[in-house]
Amino acid sequence: MDSGTLLARITDYASRPDPYPLYTELRAAGPVVPQSDGSLLVGGYHEVAALLHDPRMSADPRSRGLVTAKPPFLRLDDPEHHRLRTLAMRPFGPPHTPHRVDGMRAEIANITKELLAPFESGGQVDVVDDFAYPLPVTVICRLLGVPHEDEPLFRAWSDTLVASADLRPDAASAPRDEAERARAEMGGYLVGLSEQRRDEPGDDLLSAFVSEPDPELRLTREELAETAVLLLIAGHETTVNLITNGVLTLLRHPEELDRLRREPGLMPRAVEELLRFEPPVHMRERVPLADFDVAGITLPQGSSVILALAAGNRDPRRFRDPDRFDPTRPDNQHLGFGSGIHLCYGAPLARLEAQSALTALLPRLATAELVEDPPPYRQNAMLRGPRHLSLRL
Repeated sequence: MDSGTLLARITDYASRPDPYPLYTELRAAGPVVPQSDGSLLVGGYHEVAALLHDPRMSADPRSRGLVTAKPPFLRLDDPEHHRLRTLAMRPFGPPHTPHRVDGMRAEIANITKELLAPFESGGQVDVVDDFAYPLPVTVICRLLGVPHEDEPLFRAWSDTLVASADLRPDAASAPRDEAERARAEMGGYLVGLSEQRRDEPGDDLLSAFVSEPDPELRLTREELAETAVLLLIAGHETTVNLITNGVLTLLRHPEELDRLRREPGLMPRAVEELLRFEPPVHMRERVPLADFDVAGITLPQGSSVILALAAGNRDPRRFRDPDRFDPTRPDNQHLGFGSGIHLCYGAPLARLEAQSALTALLPRLATAELVEDPPPYRQNAMLRGPRHLSLRL
């Protein structure tokens, strides 16, 4: 089949349950594969990793000249990206010391325990709605200092923003307008909440942001809104997919599920393998700042280069027996959280939540059956995960 249609076929909703044969086709077609829409698709592990570290590649969509609005720092380049990322990370504590995330270990365990109630009574449960969504959104809201009664506000906002990140070539523009409205509403809410914290600070991130004593290090009102919104979205959307993909993978691999029940100490390594085998983020877009060649193919300045992280994670040049789920896999330097300067800085929190969630679920999964396999998936091909995952207990 025409390799120039690979991106269209990968992002086609029909491929959502199992895009991996297409990723195999992508790697076979070459490290860099030009697409019929003018973009270039990269699927080899070493090429993807190298481009994630290459300063000639921009994360900023303004590099293509298609947008003028300043994006969140997730999509900025250094030095602007470095400044905002550093400021956003300051309240988490200095590197290599116990910080706020580690301090939430007990609270995450308690939230997890509270959410297990539907699993105790038997019957049918939805892993997404009953467990995988409320856990990370509750954690990140508490981390930021969002009142419990306001937590339901964030689901609609978050769903709208995630839908707008789709990479489908035929993605409509309407969701972009809805996304801007959702981002503005969420940002306005969080800035208002931050102003309250200025007068009555608490032990939360918003209080830390507005209480920064050094004016040079203080976030502006706009930067505070963008950073808080990004924390909420990045702080739970990928974790929802990580937990849900984890449950689905374990139920599809009963021998490994049994092994983890016998040896729960393997869970941290199992989560790393899940990040490789069924990652929550499948693709990232980058823009060359100048023409340069990769594997004999020119990446033109200003073009759209799609880095298929999930394809790299299954590259046999890097991982032995890559299509096998192996919770004891050594040397697992996956691309599940990206790499380079944009390595997901929420990774420690996501790991902690996934480890807590899946460990708590292990005894319940022993008697669980999938109601539907494959389950219905979200529309988004970039942030891939089931929209529902119904289990019969």
